[in-house]
Amino acid sequence: MVAQAWSRALCARLCPGAPRRLHGWSSAAFSSRSPSSSTSDGFLKEKRAQIMSRGLPKQKPIEGVKQVLVFASGKGGVGKSTTAVNIALALAAHDSTKAVGLLDADVYGPSIPKMMNLKGNPELSPKNLMRPLKNYGIACMSMGFLVEETAPVVWRGLMVMSAIEKLLRQVDWGQLDYLVIDMPPGTGDVQLSVSQNVPVTGAVIVSTPQDIALLDARKGAEMFRKVHVPVLGLVQNMSVFQCPKCKHETHIFGADGVRDLAKTLGLDVLGDIPLHVNIRETCDAGQPIVISQPQSDTAKTYLRIATEIVRRLPTPPA
Repeated sequence: MVAQAWSRALCARLCPGAPRRLHGWSSAAFSSRSPSSSTSDGFLKEKRAQIMSRGLPKQKPIEGVKQVLVFASGKGGVGKSTTAVNIALALAAHDSTKAVGLLDADVYGPSIPKMMNLKGNPELSPKNLMRPLKNYGIACMSMGFLVEETAPVVWRGLMVMSAIEKLLRQVDWGQLDYLVIDMPPGTGDVQLSVSQNVPVTGAVIVSTPQDIALLDARKGAEMFRKVHVPVLGLVQNMSVFQCPKCKHETHIFGADGVRDLAKTLGLDVLGDIPLHVNIRETCDAGQPIVISQPQSDTAKTYLRIATEIVRRLPTPPA
């Protein structure tokens, strides 16, 4: 009974007013088709009308959070989540007095739970706010904590935006110096919802040097400029592969593509991260390389990028 009451309350936090059959966190609620009954359509139409009547949302700071950093890519599969996780850990390592949080904004494909070795459901505070799960000193929140690991979330855009709003506003983040948001690929609903509702301190664009990835990385950077979010710089991920036996270097995805894009956009390159098996293995194991191999050259690269990010941030509010 307690578990059922908890799940109903948590679902109500995410989707107030949603059809009752979404409550309870059953696998069918997330793995089956999105709501298509007349009741569901009526709910979505009413929600859309409410949003349209308000006009553009007013930005409101997240309670307790001093600065918000978003990590975006435009293209999926370029290592953005891996970069966001390691940079969040590097920000904490850069200055141990700073409190860092990590929000997984990829509702459809959350990666943070596995990379940060976290499982379980968030507890609710006396104020009915979700408490982030913590590991390695980082407070984390993800849709992956709220659904079964193998259950797909099949939601329409309005449901996703509502979920993002709750993950931002109805979480007891405590006092954070930095909240790192791992954005999903693309330039759609989630990116606009976060950018228009929250005062974002800066965006970091992650891309490989490959031409196909750079096309979308440019779109991502231009989108943030259009919504008046400062772009702090670009990270060139998977920049070079070094053979572990002969040490020969190969630019599998091309050389310096991100640097050329940065020049075109008038932005800085914050750093180059190599294509290294240890980065993949440590994240898959839930022990990111910044934590598990802090003295490695790769971990030091993430630390240098974190330093470059901090150097470009404005003075936070007192």
